[in-house]
Amino acid sequence: MIVLRVVATVGGVALVLWAVLSAMKTIVLPRAEASIVVTALFINLRRVFDLICSPKRSYAFRDRVMAYYAPTGLLLLPVTWVIMVLLGYTGIFWGTGIKPLSEALAISGSSLLTLGFDRPANIGQIVISFTEALLGLGIVALVISYLPSIYGAFSRRETLVATLEARAGLPPSPAEFLVRYARIGWLDNLDEELFDSWETWFAEIEESHTSQPSLNFLRSPHPGRSWITAAGCVLDTAAISNSLIAKPHDARVDLLIRSGFLCLRRIADYFGIAYDPDPRPDDPISVTRREFNLLCVELEAAGVPLKPDRDQAWRDFAGWRVNYDTVLLALCVLVMAPPAIWSSDRAKDSGMRIKVRRRSSLPRR
Repeated sequence: MIVLRVVATVGGVALVLWAVLSAMKTIVLPRAEASIVVTALFINLRRVFDLICSPKRSYAFRDRVMAYYAPTGLLLLPVTWVIMVLLGYTGIFWGTGIKPLSEALAISGSSLLTLGFDRPANIGQIVISFTEALLGLGIVALVISYLPSIYGAFSRRETLVATLEARAGLPPSPAEFLVRYARIGWLDNLDEELFDSWETWFAEIEESHTSQPSLNFLRSPHPGRSWITAAGCVLDTAAISNSLIAKPHDARVDLLIRSGFLCLRRIADYFGIAYDPDPRPDDPISVTRREFNLLCVELEAAGVPLKPDRDQAWRDFAGWRVNYDTVLLALCVLVMAPPAIWSSDRAKDSGMRIKVRRRSSLPRR
């Protein structure tokens, strides 16, 4: 019996420390450090939602259901941590002499929730109950501070995504983006606007969506918008601007594309999505040459000045697109993005099955 009580005490301490470490990794630590508890919770919750959101269902239905996925996970996180602490301290109280196990559970619950209806007898156990009450208050305080930061980052993300609709339509399209700028005579300002707004956006997305991964699954207020399809549209527009539009080359657009595909790669690293970190410029991409040629016809009809060498333009575009093609499509599948041109419209047919797994670091550079 003594051995069993020692095991219960040690196991209880380990379970409590595990819960505290998980909360620290998720809320306090400002880097992409995965927690097994959080990862397991969101993976199993996603399996439940995937059963409801069968591909046979309409997208409108799946979007309505998936809108509750991330909020449900966020609400279950503190519940999970509280249960772990409750069970851990139950083991500690039972291991230190409180009998029976139901009484140890009652004292643990009373201490954790600061109800005060039950208390241990000796001073050592009273001190233990004080530490449990302190942990309970700490978890509540962390959650209170965590949710505003999550929704603050969400609001900043969605502000720029919403402005894209006026420029690129809904769903966003690089062709629509360029045609509208040509119609209003603003093509000369395209590179500057892309760089000034979206490079900062990509930097913020990389930081927030890896340190707070639930943000990836928070869906836009409008069912036709998504942060990942917006990212794909902006990257494609920048790649087309560099490769096809007849204008002086702007190196800032090169930096924008690089910051964009590095952002998507870091998020892909967190979720264990495989990709080639150093692809060849002539590696295959999901966009076909025929689609590119049709884009050229559309832009030319709208009066957008194009470079005469279309073969070289295609090679240049494909050389940029290959850096983010795989991760863009994979993230579209992961977040169940709405249909959008050159991204989620082909992701569903790519045959990819995303397996989210724990990654404690982001090794690729």
